This record gives sequence, structure tokens and C-alpha cells, in this order.
Amino acid sequence: MQYRDPVIPGFFPDPSCCRVGDTYYLVASSFQFFPGVPLFESHDLVNWTQIGHVLTRESQLPLMQADSTGGIYAPTIRYRDGRFYMVTTNVTHGGNFYVWTDDIHGEWSDPIYVEQDGIDPSLYFEDDKVYFMSNGTDDAGEHGIVQCEIDIETGKKLTPARCIWKGAGGRFLESPHLYKIGGYYYLMASEGGTEYGHMVVYARGTNVYGPFESYAGNPVLTNRNLGGYLLQGCGHADLVDDPAGNWWMVHLGFRQLNEWVMHHITGREVYLTPVTFGQDGWFTAGDDGTARLYVETDRIPDTVTQRPPETMTFANTRPGVEWCWMKAPQRDRYDLSEKAYRLRSCGNSLDSPVEAPTFLGIRQQEMMFRLSVTLDVAAEEAGVTCYMTPEQHYELAVRRTEDGIEVFKRRTIGDLSVESDHVALPAGPVELSIEGSHFTYTFSVKAGGEIHWLGSALTKYLSTEVAGNFTGVMLGLYAQGAASESFATFTAFSCKWQQD
Repeated sequence: MQYRDPVIPGFFPDPSCCRVGDTYYLVASSFQFFPGVPLFESHDLVNWTQIGHVLTRESQLPLMQADSTGGIYAPTIRYRDGRFYMVTTNVTHGGNFYVWTDDIHGEWSDPIYVEQDGIDPSLYFEDDKVYFMSNGTDDAGEHGIVQCEIDIETGKKLTPARCIWKGAGGRFLESPHLYKIGGYYYLMASEGGTEYGHMVVYARGTNVYGPFESYAGNPVLTNRNLGGYLLQGCGHADLVDDPAGNWWMVHLGFRQLNEWVMHHITGREVYLTPVTFGQDGWFTAGDDGTARLYVETDRIPDTVTQRPPETMTFANTRPGVEWCWMKAPQRDRYDLSEKAYRLRSCGNSLDSPVEAPTFLGIRQQEMMFRLSVTLDVAAEEAGVTCYMTPEQHYELAVRRTEDGIEVFKRRTIGDLSVESDHVALPAGPVELSIEGSHFTYTFSVKAGGEIHWLGSALTKYLSTEVAGNFTGVMLGLYAQGAASESFATFTAFSCKWQQD
């Protein structure tokens, strides 16, 4: 069959995957958004369903004062003896920790913290021992991929942390994972930074602590020299096998606005690349070490059909699953049902660097889309936002006036914030629409059967390259202004994605 990458589009970076029987489970980073660590399920590796989040309680995920680069980094999911474990880092509060569950569709435990620095933690189980690793500093002060044995019940270190690998020579060594395949321990990581120079590297050895011999063909996967191609930034990978014994790599990557425009707005996404082991025990990945947007493979039956992204509505999406809050939300500011989302301002705005605004968003999955929603504003301001950071966001906003309402466009880029294209209308519900393309967002409002166009805004100013953060654009509903007891009511929501 031929499948299309990304297999999970939109801002779902740092993927990690495990298989239990014929079912695959995948987690990704969530940064300052709540709930944390989105959780997916699949039976064929190309069609994924989000079944929830791992971190769903504030006791698991404190995000107070988290900025746009804070929160949850790089989770790893593993399965052992009927129990799932997810290990990650809250860079804003607490550091490295893990949680567990015996029911993948249920609740997870409260955090168990590990007193070891670094980020991108991973767990490796062997016999009755559990090993914790991260890219950090060992107990002797040496930096690299460090590893120690832990008590899985308490998180207590049972051995000193030791630096076991310093990488293949690239900068920013990160995202370590350890596997035992055949007679070798394989230690896979990434280098180059999670930008255009990103790459996957690995080494192998015969002992869990090494020494590890680097693969002579490193990097085993990278698109850093693949000029004029949409897919870039491939790295931060995890290996998983299928029931037939084939090996795969799930990894992040991002799509540029086009082949020659080095901006991306949908964040780092989840890609699937075949892995092949040679007779010598070394493995290769992808198309001559590169990842592609379309992959031909006989490893997945032709009877499998890859589903396109579904049009999203209030009826087929759920708060806390596809819809996310920002930071530590004030729950009494929301009244949510399948027919209407009602939001009222908590007094914080989208410009706030650390305080949570009244906001509920979905990830932008494709460059081309059409979003529409009907909004009835009772007080202050509410609307729809294309949100990247507190310094980069666009709004199609509705504000009450003495004579009715006004609809306008706001563009916030860095320390500049400009309102324009004001349209005065009688009070009452209006239909707001945003049409996305590779290079522009176009805004309009429909009232009384008449469509008013409010112009456009350039997508590139919401790109990661401008924002300097690690997420992607969120398409959100919001209410802001003075704290209000009156709700803004959103109905008839629809977001239709169009694949290139």
C-alpha cells in the first residue's frame, strides 16, 4: 500500500510508541497545554485515534506560571507485565517523573519523581531491573546520555547515574531510547537540534551500560540535506515492531509552507518510516536515510485504507481530548456541551505570558482548512484565534458596543498589536469564518445573510521560525476583557481540513 505522512498531523511532537499484541499506543509532548501528553491508539500504524491524555489532573500536571516554552517535554511510553508507564519532564514544575496505569483507557497514577536531571527521559525494563535514562549529567558531573537503575515503585535511584554515550558527534544530543534486539543493545538518540539540522543516530553494544559502538552510517535518518522538499526537521524517534516482525520508526518532522519557504506553522508532527535490519545486525531507515511524505510498502496490507482528517464539530470532538485548555484553566469559566461551548472571561488575555486566559483550542492539522462558528457575545470580547504564543496570534473578534457589536481583526506580532477592518453590526449571533492556506489566513463574518470580508494575515508570522517555540498553531475559541459573569456562546462549530 501507499500511506501519507504525517500519520498524525498537527502539533504532536516527540512521539513515543509501544505495541501490546496487535495494538499500538503513542504519546507526544504537550508543553503548556492542558490536559497533558496526548494518547493515541492504532491497529495498523497509519490510522490513529486519540483516546485521551495521560495527564488529566492538576495533581499530575501543575502548569502555574508556565510560559510558551514550559510544561511537558518529550514523553516515553512503555509496557511491562500488564502495566503501562509514561515517563516525561515537567520543565516548569518538578522535573522528571513517571506515571502508570493498568487500564490504558482509564486514569493514570499521580507522578513518581526521579531525582535525576536532564530531559527526554526513557525507561528500559530487563528481567527484574528497571533502568532510567535521560540526556543530562551523571553523578560524576559528566554530560551525555546518562543511565541509572531505579526502584519502579518509588522512583528512588538504586545505582549512581553513569554517562553511557556521548553521541555520534553532533550538537544537542537528546531523546535517548534503549532496546535489546537479538544479541545487541541498541541506543538510539537524536542530534542537530529540533530544527532543520535534526537527525537520528544510534549505537549498539553487548552490555546495558555499553560500551556502545556508533553506527558507521550515522545519521540513520535525516532530511537536513534534502533541499526543495516539504518535509524537514526529522528526528526524535522511537522504534516499534509489528506482529509480523517488521520494525518501524515513529519520529517527528515538520512541513514547510512550500518547498522553498522555510517557515512551518503546524508544528512538529508524527511520521512513520520503515526500518530494515541487515544480516550484520545494523539497521537502516527510510528512503536512503531520508523520510518521505508518501511511502510505498508491502508491510501493511492493501486492505488497509488510510483515513483522511475528519471535519471537526462539537458533536464529534470532546473537551479534554481534541480540545485543550492553556496552562492552569479556571474551570468555572466554561460551560461545554455537544451543542454549544459557553466561555466567560477570567480577566486574563491571550497576551498573558504565564497566566491562563479563557481559551479552548484544537491543533491546526493542515495548512488548508475552513473554520466557522456562530458566536453570540453577551459582554466584553470573544472570538476565534490563530494562536502560537502570547506574542504571535491573530483574532477574528467580536466586541459589544452601545449600539450593538463590532467585528474586527487583530494581528499581534512581537510587540506590535493592530486592530483593523472594523464592521459595525446589530447585536445578535454572527457567523465567524477563517480560511487557511499555505500563506494566509483570511477572515470573514456573516450577519443578516451578508458576508463581510475582513482581509487576511500572513501565516509565516505565526511560524515556529518567528515564534522561537516548540509548538504549532492552535485554532481556539476565547473570551477576554474584564472578568465577567456573562457567557459568550459558540454554536455550529465546524473545521474542515483539506489535504494537499
